[in-house]
Amino acid sequence: MSRKMSKQAKSIFIRNFVFGVEDSLVSTVGLLAGVAAADVERQTILLTGGVLIAVEALSMGVGSLLSESFAEEYVERSTGTDGRSLAGAVIMFISYALAGFIPLLPYALLGREYAFTTSITASCVALFLLGFVGSRYFGANGLKTGLRMLLLGGGAIAVGILVGRLLHVSL
Repeated sequence: MSRKMSKQAKSIFIRNFVFGVEDSLVSTVGLLAGVAAADVERQTILLTGGVLIAVEALSMGVGSLLSESFAEEYVERSTGTDGRSLAGAVIMFISYALAGFIPLLPYALLGREYAFTTSITASCVALFLLGFVGSRYFGANGLKTGLRMLLLGGGAIAVGILVGRLLHVSL
């Protein structure tokens, strides 16, 4: 393979990066907002977020490795890979792990009342920017893609909040 990254390798990088960041933002903020809406202790919110980020980053990385490997084997009819699957898995793991701290950090740094809205707002802004910057990089309509990412991700966040409020239990 030449020094320049092939289109296929770039597509693996992009797919895993966007998927990892988007899934981490939506899953983490949705879970944290749902748990916070259930009025639990701050330590519980931080523990829940930390466990989610660790487990899901690893799970998403492994899932990426397996799915990319299967796809490579199918396309190339070979039993070996050239490292693209592993690179995609690492990108998935890192992007998921790092993006998860966007919604979690406000709960570590701010009071609960401010953390809830700051976490949601920061995650929504990050979702919009992911869509906007990503599409602008490839010459597409940044506003349209950013809004689509925000609306779809925001819907999942709203579900987390709603479920947390509906299932709220006092311990």
